Amino acid sequence: MPKKKNQPLRVVELFAGVGGFRLGLEGYDGKSSSSNYKKLLQSNYKVIWSNQWEPSTKRQHANEVYLARWPEQKYNYEHSQNNIETEVDNVPEHDVLVGGFPCQDYSVATTLKNSKGLIGVKGVLWWSIYSILKKQGKKKPKYLILENVDRLLVSPATQRGRDFAVMLSCLNELGYMVEWRVINAAEYGMPQRRRRTFIIGYLKDTKIAKSFDKLNDVDAWLTSKGVIASEFKVDSNKSGDLENFKITGSPKKTSESFNKGQKLSPFLNTGMMKDGMVNTLRTFPKNLKNGINLGDILVDDKDIEDEFYIDPKTPTKETIVREQIDADDIKIKTQLNMWKYLKGKKKEPRKSKSGGYSYKFAEGSMTFPDDLKKPSRTIITGEGGASPSRFKHVIKIGNKLRRLTPVELERLNMFPDNHTMYKDVTNSKRAFFMGNALVVGVVEKVGKSLINSIKNGD
Repeated sequence: MPKKKNQPLRVVELFAGVGGFRLGLEGYDGKSSSSNYKKLLQSNYKVIWSNQWEPSTKRQHANEVYLARWPEQKYNYEHSQNNIETEVDNVPEHDVLVGGFPCQDYSVATTLKNSKGLIGVKGVLWWSIYSILKKQGKKKPKYLILENVDRLLVSPATQRGRDFAVMLSCLNELGYMVEWRVINAAEYGMPQRRRRTFIIGYLKDTKIAKSFDKLNDVDAWLTSKGVIASEFKVDSNKSGDLENFKITGSPKKTSESFNKGQKLSPFLNTGMMKDGMVNTLRTFPKNLKNGINLGDILVDDKDIEDEFYIDPKTPTKETIVREQIDADDIKIKTQLNMWKYLKGKKKEPRKSKSGGYSYKFAEGSMTFPDDLKKPSRTIITGEGGASPSRFKHVIKIGNKLRRLTPVELERLNMFPDNHTMYKDVTNSKRAFFMGNALVVGVVEKVGKSLINSIKNGD
């Protein structure tokens, strides 16, 4: 059924998780993430169909949270809890397709050597997006908003940039123009240093595409006039030189031949594609004076449960696989000392887990405890649990050290407080959700910019 004039854009949300995209586009109960859900969001979007299914787990915790926050009957939409590969034929006609499609095969949590890209277990879900768009035929959505890790632009290690080139080839085949930017949320005033690739697509017969044709200036589009650039400002004095190249042939041909034998990906952090022609350059954000820091999102001390504090006297259960280890010498007796060890600089002999070979291990130190006067480091999926870790956040309040609570992790992603609290969902699982999530404020800004670009094209 065609959309009526002046109605909100109909949105299909894929790989919904606990609803980051929906929060950014619709708000929560109509309120904006950028106002900490205190002010109304003038939303021009309405989710009509969504999907969440996690192949690696029996109980679908994220799906349960999503439905608890947006009951289908109350919000008048359809939700699928099945493998998206089986739902291609059931996706309704819509205006905007959005999704942070699963990124584990490209993630920094995986070494480049082990990153399988589009052929990985979860990378293949890109083909579900492609199939949905293709199935829609002449009724395919006019707009796309997709999100993935920044490593997408350089994956896989054996053929740098191939995976993104394949995606662009697919979208070009389907008649889309595409622009992208690697956006660090903290550089635009948000409380977490989280770098993600945002991909905006629009059909070549839309008014946005025609606005680009009329402008006829790629550099201006990427640095000031485009959908992304108009909301996420860059320092035009620092932008690098524009580079361009052509993606030709089918997605299959692109997969087989793109950038073979080259050590570097040709895709820079900013770019666009039209008719297979790629233009890309390196951009830098405008200096931001006022932003949200880690210390700004902390909950009141009286609301902190004992489990989040690090007792300096608690014995540690963790061990380090080393060629020679003397607990007394390296002072790993307590959990606190284990935290210090894992966060610290080290250069030492180790053995493989199987004990088959020895090697020299080295890594630099990390800030410990985390700096409250800066935006936080990126939340990872392993943020939860009390066991010491190099990558978990630890803060110091007064003379006490503690981990971040689920509410604080939600705030770093600009979710409503206790958004992920549901029945017997554990604190560790809630932390996992946030490690998988995106910064809602970025989606809100992208959504506003897309609407403004559509209106300006009228």
